Amino acid sequence: MKPWLPALVVYWAASAQAAQPPRIEVEEIRLANGMKWLLFERHEAPAIAAGWMARVGSVNERPGITGISHFFEHMMFKGTRTIGTRDIERDLALIEEQERVRESMRAELQLMRERLRRGEIDDLVKPENQTERYRELERAFDALVMQQRETIIKDQLDQIYTRNGGEFMNAGTDEDTTVYFIRVPRNRLELWCWLESDRLLNPVFREFYSERDVVFEERRLRTESTPLGKFEEEFQALFWEAHPYQWPVVGWPSDIPAYTLAQARDYFATYYAPNNLTGVLVGDFRSASVKPLLERYFGRIPRGKVDPPEVVTLEPPALGEKRYSAEAETSPTIRAWWQGVPFVHKDRASLDLLSDVLSGRTGRLYKALVLGRQVANQAFAFADLKKYAGAFGVEVTLKDGQDPGAAEAALYAELERLKSEPIPDEELQKVKNQAKAAAYRRLYRPMSILQQLLVYDGLGDWRYINTASVETDAVTAADVQRVARQYLSPERRTVGVFRRKETHAP
Repeated sequence: MKPWLPALVVYWAASAQAAQPPRIEVEEIRLANGMKWLLFERHEAPAIAAGWMARVGSVNERPGITGISHFFEHMMFKGTRTIGTRDIERDLALIEEQERVRESMRAELQLMRERLRRGEIDDLVKPENQTERYRELERAFDALVMQQRETIIKDQLDQIYTRNGGEFMNAGTDEDTTVYFIRVPRNRLELWCWLESDRLLNPVFREFYSERDVVFEERRLRTESTPLGKFEEEFQALFWEAHPYQWPVVGWPSDIPAYTLAQARDYFATYYAPNNLTGVLVGDFRSASVKPLLERYFGRIPRGKVDPPEVVTLEPPALGEKRYSAEAETSPTIRAWWQGVPFVHKDRASLDLLSDVLSGRTGRLYKALVLGRQVANQAFAFADLKKYAGAFGVEVTLKDGQDPGAAEAALYAELERLKSEPIPDEELQKVKNQAKAAAYRRLYRPMSILQQLLVYDGLGDWRYINTASVETDAVTAADVQRVARQYLSPERRTVGVFRRKETHAP
C-alpha cells in the first residue's frame, strides 16, 4: 500500500541496502472518550500539520446509501452552531421546515418509483414525469432554501483559517477512511483545536439537499464524463462479488439523490464519535503543552452511544476466472486483477515488492511488452491492500492495431516466467533500494508524515511508517516467487479487455 504523496528529489546512496530511513518517534495517547492521538514533534519550522481521521468509508455503507461517506466529507465544511450562520435559531428552524417539505416530496417520489417499475415513465428526473404535487412541493422547498441563504455565511471555516495563516486545508474519502487536514502556524494550534472540535461537537448540516446535487455533479464529471469511468465501476463490481468494496466511493447515481437528513444524523452519530476517530499532529509543538489542549477541546465530545458495526462480509474464494469486455473511447487496454490480501496481512511486503519488480521503466512488464514484444505503450502492476481485503492488479495499454488476445497471452507468459525462475539477487536488491528511497522521501515533509499516519492508522497499522523498509529488506526472492504462485492463479483473476470504440463520420 503506497498512498500518493508529493514526489521529492532526495539523494540515496548506492549502499542503500545497509541504510534505513529515520524512525518517526510517535507518541500515542487516548482521551477518556476514546479518541486516539498520534503526536510527532518536529521543530524545523514554526508550523504544525494537523488532521484527524474517521474510520469510515464506502465499505461501511449499504445499498441505498452508497456514497454517503464521501458526501459527508462535503457536509463537514458546512459549519456549526457558531460557524457559518448569521442567525442560528432562524437557520435551524428553516432546516426543520425544509425537512417537513422533503418528507412529503419523498412520499411523491415513492409513487413515481412505482410508475417507473411499471414502465409508465422512463426517468425520475425528467420534469414531465414528476407529479404535479411533487413540482408544487419542490417550489415550496426552493423558497425555503432562498430564505436560508440569507442566514448562511458561505465558507466561513475556510475564511477563518486563511486569515490566521492556515494552508492546504483539504479532505479525502476512500473505501476505508475519511481524513481532514490542514497546516497551521504554531501559535494557532489552539484555534485549530477549537474549530475542529466544534465541527465534531456542534455540526449543522446546512444546504443538505443542494449539496447532494453538488456531489451528483461531481460524479457526473469524474465518472460519467470520463472515457473509462463507468466501465471501471462495472469492472470493480464484477471483481468484488460479495464484499462492500464493490460499489464506488462516490456512490451509485440512484442513491445520491435519496439520502435523508435523518440518515445523515444517524450516520454521523455512529461514525464521527470520538471513539471512532484518530487525530494527528506533526510539527513544532511540545507534547506536554498539547495534551491539555486536546483534553480541553476534543475531550468534551461525548463518546458514541454504540460502537460502529464491524464489517463482517468476506469475499469468497474465487472458483473461476471472470471476464469483462467493453468498447470505450480510450486506448485499447487489458486489465487483470487477482484477489489479494488486507493491509495488515503478513504477505503485504512481498506483494508490494512483486508489484515493484513488474513496474517502472526498468520493470519486467515494460521490458517485455513495451521494449521487447512492442505490443504495448505502457504496462505496470500494483498492490491495492485495503483494510479488509485487497487486490493485485496489472494494466497494459496496447499499441494501436495490436491483438488484445496475443498481448494478454504475452502478459501471462511473463508472469509464469517470474513464477518459475527465481529473481536474480541484483535485480531484487535494486527494487528494494528504490522502495526504501521512496520510503525516505515520504518522511521528508510534515504534511506527508501526517497523511501517512492518518491512512495507515485507518488501515490498521500506523507503525508501518517505521516498519515498511524493514519489511522490504526481509523479503527474499523465494518470497516473491511464492506470492506470485499463490495469488496470481487463473481462477483468482478478473480480466477486463477495453477496445477502442469505433467512431463513424456522420
